[in-house]
Amino acid sequence: MGGCGRREQPVSTWWVLYDADCGLCTWAVAVLLAWDRRGRLRPGAIQGADGERLLADLDPDARLASWHLVAPAGERSSGGAALAPLLRLLPGAGPVATAAGAAPNVSDRVYGWVVHHRAWLSRLIPAAAKRRARASVMRAEAVPGTAPPQ
Repeated sequence: MGGCGRREQPVSTWWVLYDADCGLCTWAVAVLLAWDRRGRLRPGAIQGADGERLLADLDPDARLASWHLVAPAGERSSGGAALAPLLRLLPGAGPVATAAGAAPNVSDRVYGWVVHHRAWLSRLIPAAAKRRARASVMRAEAVPGTAPPQ
């Protein structure tokens, strides 16, 4: 027999598309990437090439109206509706994902509140933390080898 090591399974990539001009959004993506110990999340700026390709069916205003989660097979969920599927991917977030999935109207309202108050919420995050977050997300975006679904 060859080696005893186990074979690595390919990681299924889920795209997290966010507004790159929003400091709160970028910071939140950096938090998600740190939480994602399995490496399943891949960030992409809505305004960038990945966002354009994955959201080609939406006009630019609709693209920027919310964040988007794109599954490996290409299914997309957006805004509050994307919260439960995203949380299912993160270790330890199962109970919150279940609650978010069971109460989609609440998820939508919470997301709407955050969007409406994102400028104010962004001011609560120190500038240094937002700079570190932006650098972290940019490094993750620069990792080659993960093509968006067709």
